[in-house]
Amino acid sequence: MIRESQLKPADAHFRDTVPAGDYFLKVLKEGETLRILDLEGNQAADTLFFNGKDTAERYSAMDTIREQGNVFLTAGTVLRSNRNRPMLEITADTCGRHDTLGGACATESNTVRYALEKRCMHACRDSWMRAVNENEEYGLSKRDITHNINFFMNVPVTAEGGLTFADGISAPGKYVEMKALMDITVLISNCPQLNNPCNGYNPTPIEVLIWH
Repeated sequence: MIRESQLKPADAHFRDTVPAGDYFLKVLKEGETLRILDLEGNQAADTLFFNGKDTAERYSAMDTIREQGNVFLTAGTVLRSNRNRPMLEITADTCGRHDTLGGACATESNTVRYALEKRCMHACRDSWMRAVNENEEYGLSKRDITHNINFFMNVPVTAEGGLTFADGISAPGKYVEMKALMDITVLISNCPQLNNPCNGYNPTPIEVLIWH
């Protein structure tokens, strides 16, 4: 569902650009609104959400899909935790839908999907692990890397129930916006993937904005 935001970038109290292959890690306070902006189009933003006060509670694809009855995420979706509690609500979306089934790229999956020589290519799980290791104060560890959302990524579901990685449906300037329903730790890997169409084979920066 396409829904424009009423928020103005000039009013955001936080604004940062995240290069392709880099990570973003920050606590979003309850009531604040987060926007992820696709600056150049067809860039995948692999995102993890945790309860900002208890990292054992985190985003759950299963609970979110079950409660909304839809495998795609868009405006109006409530992102739910592994305790089936509402964490964030998608309040605006100019892309139309986002993936929560395809998972994040890893050295292992690159090897299985593509070729042995792809194993050493940088992957989203590498970015998350670097974020965890460089920011111990957030209390995250390797075991906290679980269900993620692939914002802007197009992963159609086939009639047989399989997944396909297709050309993106985003474009320069498209964004998704979420309101925090509790304190939220946000961890984004701005995907460096070069092997499938999710980034148009050309990883680009994203921008993150936050409003009080």
